[in-house]
Amino acid sequence: GVDVSQPTSKSAFECLVGKGYKFAVVRAFLSIGEVDTAAPATLTNAWAAGMEHVDVYLFPCYSCGDAKGQVSKMVSYLSEHHSKYGMIWLDVEGHWGSSTSENQAFFSDLLSGTRLHLKHAGVYSSQYQWSSIMGSYTGGSSAPLWYAHYDSNPSFSDFEAFGGWSHPAVKQYHGTTYLCSAGIDENWEP
Repeated sequence: GVDVSQPTSKSAFECLVGKGYKFAVVRAFLSIGEVDTAAPATLTNAWAAGMEHVDVYLFPCYSCGDAKGQVSKMVSYLSEHHSKYGMIWLDVEGHWGSSTSENQAFFSDLLSGTRLHLKHAGVYSSQYQWSSIMGSYTGGSSAPLWYAHYDSNPSFSDFEAFGGWSHPAVKQYHGTTYLCSAGIDENWEP
């Protein structure tokens, strides 16, 4: 599978499907606290090209506050544009606060926000990012985990438990690359 953070055309997705990629995750919320206005068209293009499932990810803005409001803003925007998607992946990386307990509360509000909208949530993070931001917190472990480890190995053979997860759902195994006229990250799921 692939994840994208840029507008991606139907022809690019068709090329990716032709190369064996079966799912896509599209950025729908930016870390500056705004919706990604490219998401509706990119979602439509991914489905139209034959991706088997298409999800979105929310890159939250910790300093903006109002985690539930960020989820609502994204879900409302996608709904207004009649966007079809599966689950919402909550991105836990980058710039959060210095207090793990405050980070945990913010994350808990993100999860609650997805539930308020009756959306299924997953968590995107790496072992390093999760422990740096959340400490030993296990409050996200009921959600599926999409973890990042850039070892170019599409398997879970490298996975080490963290954050309460003993089994991941998806692995991002190769970071930013350019394929089929699209900027993508490569992901694997069994």
